[in-house]
Amino acid sequence: MPMKLTTKGRFAVTAMLDLALNEASQPVTLSEISKRQSISLSYLEQLFSRMRRMGLVKSVRGPGGGYHTAMDYKDITVRSIITSVDERIDSTQCGGEENCKDGNRCITHDLWASLNDKILDYLDGLTLASLIESQKNKIKNNNRTIQFELSKKQSTPLKAEAV
Repeated sequence: MPMKLTTKGRFAVTAMLDLALNEASQPVTLSEISKRQSISLSYLEQLFSRMRRMGLVKSVRGPGGGYHTAMDYKDITVRSIITSVDERIDSTQCGGEENCKDGNRCITHDLWASLNDKILDYLDGLTLASLIESQKNKIKNNNRTIQFELSKKQSTPLKAEAV
């Protein structure tokens, strides 16, 4: 069973980045995000409802209403965005239950569990602030691909460089 990040998690991160990039002077409507990112409005409504319940975004009602981020960008991790929409990140075949080989733990369980830890650590090290910075660098560097570099000693991102 290959590990896969579904559209729910990817769209949540995309929508949060769009919100952060566009919320400077006024709340951002989901219809604006929908148009810019080609994500259906009804799907965004579901995602933002979950992210609001988890405290990542706050809504503003009435004319001129929409959404704002509810926390500082540096405090919102990619992991928190993904998990706020009930996305599960797990590369084990058994979902961590240790019953994938005839009801018992398989011989590679520790490998896949360790991979889970590495992925979650990486996603914890990526913040909305770092995604914004990479977008700014990408625009500044004429839309060349940006890769995140990790320290050899730690699993948190250090910087983004154009390639």
